[in-house]
Amino acid sequence: MFEHLRGPFKRCIAPIARGLVRMGVSANAVTIIGAVGTIVVGFAAGITGWLFPGAIALTVLVIFDSLDGSVAAITTGGTKFGAFLDSTLDRIADWAVLVAVILFFILHTGLTHYGDQITSFERTVSWVGMGSALFSIMTSFVTSYARARAESVGYEAKNGVATRSDRLVIILVGMGIAGITHQSIWLAAAMVLLAVLGIITVSQRIDHVRRTMKADEADADDAHVLRNRDNHDGRSGESR
Repeated sequence: MFEHLRGPFKRCIAPIARGLVRMGVSANAVTIIGAVGTIVVGFAAGITGWLFPGAIALTVLVIFDSLDGSVAAITTGGTKFGAFLDSTLDRIADWAVLVAVILFFILHTGLTHYGDQITSFERTVSWVGMGSALFSIMTSFVTSYARARAESVGYEAKNGVATRSDRLVIILVGMGIAGITHQSIWLAAAMVLLAVLGIITVSQRIDHVRRTMKADEADADDAHVLRNRDNHDGRSGESR
């Protein structure tokens, strides 16, 4: 959904990237700092329950983490190891943010509080939010795996309604609104949306690769038929 904003966003952060290069900060250092910061802040927000400050801090870290590509373009032009490191740490950071959401539901909602002050509705919201977050961890990893596996066999699977940037926006907006209103239902709703979009994205990538492979197989079959026909015509000409 937000992939079309990547170009304008890269142009906006280009001055920051040039500043980091002048300071001698490498692209890999940006990747590591962004990932470690995301993990630490995410867990801190989930444990303390400070969702709104956590959402603000995570937004800054996500922007910082996105600078690695711009820094690499200015310096080395990007390396295979840098791309590998960035993708690997992104998966860890994604896991950490969703685990932080789960910790929040466990520690600060109706899951661990029993008594008259907690209604059955609030407890249901907490269970739904936590379950959706757990499910979204799976869809997040499968979305990335589908792309990596497709590329390993010579295909692309970058499509889908919810890429990583979309998923992060949904999580951070949910955290921010829940933090401001002190109502966990907003975060639970964000997790449900994330889970649903995750299913759709995985299905879209599988279907895209299936259709692309099927089209390639059809083209290969047509080429095979044409070669056989040419060979047959050639032999017929020789016999005459």
